[in-house]
Amino acid sequence: MDKEKSTEQKKKFLFVSDEGLIGDLAWEVTKEGHEVLYYIKEKAQKDVCEGFVNKTDDWQEKKDWADVIIFDDVVFGQTAETLRKQGKLVFGGSVYADKLEMDREFGQEEMKSLGITILPNWNFSDFDAAIDFINKNPGRYVVKPSGHAQGEKELSFVGQEEDGKDIIQVLEHYKKHWSKKIKEFQLQKFVSGVEIAVGAFFNGKEFVKPVFINFEHKKMFPGNIGPSTGEMGTLGFWSDSSIIFEATAAKFKEKLAQSGYVGYFDVNCIVNSKGIYPLEFTSRFGYPTISLQIEGINSKWGDILYNLAKGEPFNINTKKGFQLCVVIAVPPFPFTDPAAFKKYSEEAVVLFKKPVNEGVHLGDVKFVENDWRLAGYSGYALVITDSATTVEDARKQVYNKIANIMIPNMFYRTDIGSGWPTDSDKLLTWGYLH
Repeated sequence: MDKEKSTEQKKKFLFVSDEGLIGDLAWEVTKEGHEVLYYIKEKAQKDVCEGFVNKTDDWQEKKDWADVIIFDDVVFGQTAETLRKQGKLVFGGSVYADKLEMDREFGQEEMKSLGITILPNWNFSDFDAAIDFINKNPGRYVVKPSGHAQGEKELSFVGQEEDGKDIIQVLEHYKKHWSKKIKEFQLQKFVSGVEIAVGAFFNGKEFVKPVFINFEHKKMFPGNIGPSTGEMGTLGFWSDSSIIFEATAAKFKEKLAQSGYVGYFDVNCIVNSKGIYPLEFTSRFGYPTISLQIEGINSKWGDILYNLAKGEPFNINTKKGFQLCVVIAVPPFPFTDPAAFKKYSEEAVVLFKKPVNEGVHLGDVKFVENDWRLAGYSGYALVITDSATTVEDARKQVYNKIANIMIPNMFYRTDIGSGWPTDSDKLLTWGYLH
């Protein structure tokens, strides 16, 4: 970060969360010496990060105390806008940015209006209508729930059959068992290629460079098998420029500025030799992306959050090379089942064979009686990160760290980043890397 934009003055940061997602960053800012308070709305998650950061049970009471208020998810757009109008410094959403992520149909139309090529997609609120559509238009599709149901990542389904028969089976199952939860959903035409996400922080006026290029690993098991989890690990690196970013996220500069959005903005894409096809937005912190960004950024996070919320132009100082993170989880992750968490994981102790070094990030854990213990009910326990000049070295270092950790019933993917040799060759051949 530019030295003139950095400040040694300690500030007060109020982190506001619906489900207890942003504790790792709150801990990072705490370690920098700032005053931090962390509010979690969901009752069953309130013990998350206990002992690592100071908590409050009423963030509204503390909003005038805070120098910066940070919202961690897409549900806070209207609240963030209201606070900005009151003169508060706010890092977090806007009504427009929330809608981009939550309403798939709206997001696709917005891309179209900006001249961005999108994949053919069809939106439905009726399962029978969607099944009839596939019968009349056989093909390979992806099912994506919209609205609040899109948070249930395990409900997304990528069809494997060229005639769409597997998608019909899935839709019939959803109609029978999930119709109360899935009110709207989208069918998107499947296209093969490399999945890649590009994003950057936005300060309410413009994007702050560099760009973060990353590769998500959403399936639960190695080899991209099993249910979608949201994320089991990520490979990423920082770049001063990106053709993919300029073709997608960068085009939203004016619309994001008009809405007052401050935060991280990311577009997930499929790219191939024919073009760039954006799939969906993340207009908030990514998880575990934020832990990976903590690994890859040299600048102080208190400065970053303050300068972004204030609308200051500055550069973020990042590490060269690659960063890699792996999620360590326990049952019932990725499913929501408090009874299973209570039976298999509640209060389980996180043991370290050797003292903890850098690169161990907080998931749903707490610090009690000098022990790290599992908290909440999600089973999203830890995120392990490291950096290196090559992807293979980053992989070795991360998995060496994981070998130092013991949690009953823990599991993780062993292949995060292993696809880089193949994917990077394709991206270079197609002209997307330089």
